Amino acid sequence: MKSIGIGFIGAGDIADLHAEAVNGLQGAELVGLWNRTPGKGRAKAEKFGCKTYDSVNELLEDPDIDAVFVLTNMETHCEYTIRAAEAGKHILVEKPAASSISELERMQDAVDKAGVKCMPVHNYIYEPGIKRAKAMIEKGQLGTITQFYMMYNIHHAHEIRARYPGVIRQILTHHSYTMLYLAGQPKTVSCLKYTSDPSLAPQENLAMANLRMQNGSLSHLCASFANDDHAGDPWSCIIKVMGTKGSTRYSYRDFVINAANGPHSQTYQCYPESIKNTAVHFIDQVIRNDENPLSSLEDAITCQRIIEACERSETEGVHVRLESRLET
Repeated sequence: MKSIGIGFIGAGDIADLHAEAVNGLQGAELVGLWNRTPGKGRAKAEKFGCKTYDSVNELLEDPDIDAVFVLTNMETHCEYTIRAAEAGKHILVEKPAASSISELERMQDAVDKAGVKCMPVHNYIYEPGIKRAKAMIEKGQLGTITQFYMMYNIHHAHEIRARYPGVIRQILTHHSYTMLYLAGQPKTVSCLKYTSDPSLAPQENLAMANLRMQNGSLSHLCASFANDDHAGDPWSCIIKVMGTKGSTRYSYRDFVINAANGPHSQTYQCYPESIKNTAVHFIDQVIRNDENPLSSLEDAITCQRIIEACERSETEGVHVRLESRLET
């Protein structure tokens, strides 16, 4: 088996999970990384057992690197994805894949022109439970799908959430690609948001969206950094699909370790596992076996349309069609 060489652009916290996946996968090697803060880059490289590069160009020019993981802030994803594609490298790009539809379209054009693979880190759908739900839907075991729900209620400290965009862009992107994978395409969007204490962080820390799907079914998406759910059967992060013949669910609460992890007070083990599953799928299935990803840049564009429709709906107080016409 030919070893697939991986290079990281960016070495923040999320790089730890991607490195764990690459280093634990037979037939893959983390060759090296570049980070805008050299000292942090060297520390991470020592931790991961790889080398560092002095520039992004140096990394992209390395013939030992077959694919690049773009793990930087969202605002730089477009630039680095295009540069990696032009260098002939396959690309795994973190979520959100870009800041706007126009950036995503530029990324898609560059990838198509270069003939390389590009896969967004739409990590939830690489969880076994979600893939099982997808199979049940496709086999008709749940009947006609009538409802999709995705709820996220995990408290984030104010100093942490102040670094993020609001939950519409930070979290509802996850909800959107998961909905696309399990429930199909939406037709109209209606959204509301709330900020519990604007003096601590002005971004919204609670948002809810209701969507009418193309087939007439309904979806409800909720994202909150405002508080944890401590009630029985908590909605920390839960996905539910209901149909005329059955239903299915996926929950973070099924696998919990009583230790803090990043912004979370507990380790919801589904999250790190989903990141690692995504990296493994990209290397083994998309690169090695030339398969299409389960969620593509085209899906990322649709997700961005949903997010922008949520923002417009909240600002103008209207239902918004995905074709940008008002629902009457």
